[in-house]
Amino acid sequence: MCGIVGFTGKQQAVPVLLQGLTTLEYRGYDSAGVTLQTNNGIQTIKSLGRIAVLEEKIGTMGEIDAVCGIGHTRWATHGAPSDRNSHPHESMDGRIALVHNGIIENYLELRNQLIAEGVVFKSDTDSEVVAHLFAKHYKGDNVQAMMDTCRELRGSYALAVITSDRLGEMICTRHDNPLIVGVGEGENMIASDIPAIMSITKNFMVVGDGEIVRVRPEGVEVFSAEGQPVEKEIQTVTWDIQGAQKGGYDHFMIKEIMEQPKAVKDTVSSRITDEDMPYLMDEGVGEEVFKNIRNVHIVACGSAYYAGMAGKVAFERLARIPVLGNVASEFRYSDPIIDKDDLCIVISQSGETADTLAALREAKARGAKTVAIVNVLASSAAREADHVIYTWAGPEIAVATTKAYSAQLSVMYLLALTAAKARGTLSDEEIRTYCRALRDLPAQIEQTLATAEAMKDLAQLYHERNDSFFIGRGIDYMTCQEASLKLKEIAYVHSEAYAGGELKHGPISLIEDGTPVIALDCDPALHEKQISNIKSVKARGAKVILITNGDFEIDETMCDHVVKIPACPYFMAASLAILPVQFYAYYVGVFRGCDIDKPRNLAKSVTVE
Repeated sequence: MCGIVGFTGKQQAVPVLLQGLTTLEYRGYDSAGVTLQTNNGIQTIKSLGRIAVLEEKIGTMGEIDAVCGIGHTRWATHGAPSDRNSHPHESMDGRIALVHNGIIENYLELRNQLIAEGVVFKSDTDSEVVAHLFAKHYKGDNVQAMMDTCRELRGSYALAVITSDRLGEMICTRHDNPLIVGVGEGENMIASDIPAIMSITKNFMVVGDGEIVRVRPEGVEVFSAEGQPVEKEIQTVTWDIQGAQKGGYDHFMIKEIMEQPKAVKDTVSSRITDEDMPYLMDEGVGEEVFKNIRNVHIVACGSAYYAGMAGKVAFERLARIPVLGNVASEFRYSDPIIDKDDLCIVISQSGETADTLAALREAKARGAKTVAIVNVLASSAAREADHVIYTWAGPEIAVATTKAYSAQLSVMYLLALTAAKARGTLSDEEIRTYCRALRDLPAQIEQTLATAEAMKDLAQLYHERNDSFFIGRGIDYMTCQEASLKLKEIAYVHSEAYAGGELKHGPISLIEDGTPVIALDCDPALHEKQISNIKSVKARGAKVILITNGDFEIDETMCDHVVKIPACPYFMAASLAILPVQFYAYYVGVFRGCDIDKPRNLAKSVTVE
């Protein structure tokens, strides 16, 4: 979840490193730091707080002449956020500096061993152990030292090291954590994610698990874990850096909400044929994948999990395939019943979510077919799954996902329709009708963006309430769970989502006079039941905000506020109903003075268990 950046070239390193770190802010962090190679040895500057604090600290030191350095933003795991626990970490003699993303599981064993050998630690982190271990193994050959160091490590890591005696040179490696190398002309970079390198180059290579990379201004050398040379493909970023900038909006989150029509259009347009049929054969996910499948397992975390649960409704209703939804962090520890007759769909915006990757590997080890739905090109999940379906949402910077979630939903609809065609549970004409509706979905999302002002007014009205509830049935219940998560993430409001029918089994006792209840009612088959649930909370003093798609008559007197969205096929309702509640969460957070794009304690890419 931390951010790593490194630069070597001819220009001054400090501005490049600070800009790179700034583009990685979305990953979540509590401190930041840089280490620079100078003619007088390596120099480390780090601080608790935002990158602006680090920048101000560097500014007081005068010009630092350095053309090579590494930087880091930390999201605390081992040791509280503080200056001393910030990265980079140095060896005792000050000749080695290291940044680390991940968790070293055997750090305590290694720490005690190093202390017994006379090492004095300056921090509480697991990462400092690696700096001292590298120094112990370093005899002038940094590739060999990295090989020897990694043999002693258990856990996950992306590592970048500079030494005082090899000027202009960085050495890096990774295991279960993302790392790329930006390949420029006479200057090169390393980073956790693509936006950090784009001030220098759009060309990059993905570091594979266990590979060791030596980076100099004049070139990049890649070695296997055994030290053998490796040839790597150089890829090119296809989107522009403006996609990772605010573009005049106050926050990335609101910008990305407004980008959802394009994200969904880009994701689905090339995957529906001129004959209005789903087409995923470019990804290898044709009808054959679904013909003999016994079960579908959907595995993900957070918002991606809720997108998967909306997909579960579509799969089961359209294709009549049993679908099991699994929280990724529990999947591999539950001894899952999954084998060669099953399909496992993993969903992750970054493709680097640690729990989801572990679940993917567990499913593959048990013989299941695997499909990854990811947004980040060449990510670990994309490389490791049998098939990958990219969501073309573009860079998503805000920690709280919006457009990637919507793109994930659209892929789930395509998969469900493909499965229905394979199983013969829908006629070709029914599939064509749904595909035409899916093709129309971006335009309907565009219409639904017009709810922004109404939701802003409601947020102004209720932003001081510390408790809120969401209720829905069927696909609406799945949307409610994502909606509730957004309000928690962005506005720090205690929020719960319930299936409407579960209210009477306990949660209704929590409804007090004036409690906001956001009710979703977008499925005609469940309309009458949901109305009964709405009346139950209204009778107990709730302030009810009803979001409905106009498929049926609504008695508006039973609610305090009604927000209407376009009508669409019931299983696609999640794609429209989520928009008003994204606006609501956003504006409640704004009115409460929250840090919208960097909510406390959260990170964009959760690369640790």
